[in-house]
Amino acid sequence: MNNDPRLTTQVELTVPFHDVDMMGVVWHGNYFRYLEIAREKLLSQFNYGYTQMRDSGFAWPVVDSRIKYRQSLTFEQDFTVVASVEEYENRLKIQYKIFDSTTGKCTTSAYTIQVAVDMKTKELCYVSPAILFECIGVNQ
Repeated sequence: MNNDPRLTTQVELTVPFHDVDMMGVVWHGNYFRYLEIAREKLLSQFNYGYTQMRDSGFAWPVVDSRIKYRQSLTFEQDFTVVASVEEYENRLKIQYKIFDSTTGKCTTSAYTIQVAVDMKTKELCYVSPAILFECIGVNQ
């Protein structure tokens, strides 16, 4: 876990009706949208959001992800998504935890892995580009 507050964020959300099935339970695929909302806020905190990524000449596709569903989220439930950068040297690994806002209980844990791709050459970068280190404030 990192100690830099710029590399961790949280977002408060409420489960909307259109995210649930007929039993009022969030459909499993919708969790990826919740992670995306937190990831976008996290990246923006150190000035490397999706617009800045594109402008720097790199795409960062998600190449791996994992979610562990511990307890279902349900219609109108308030919840918090915490996102933290875990790795950035060769890839961008972001860890997530989803908590019930009322009880504080962790309902879901997840991670995503993104890799840099040079948008001109379409080549995968085996080391994260210098711009990421610059935005995070770390010397290579």
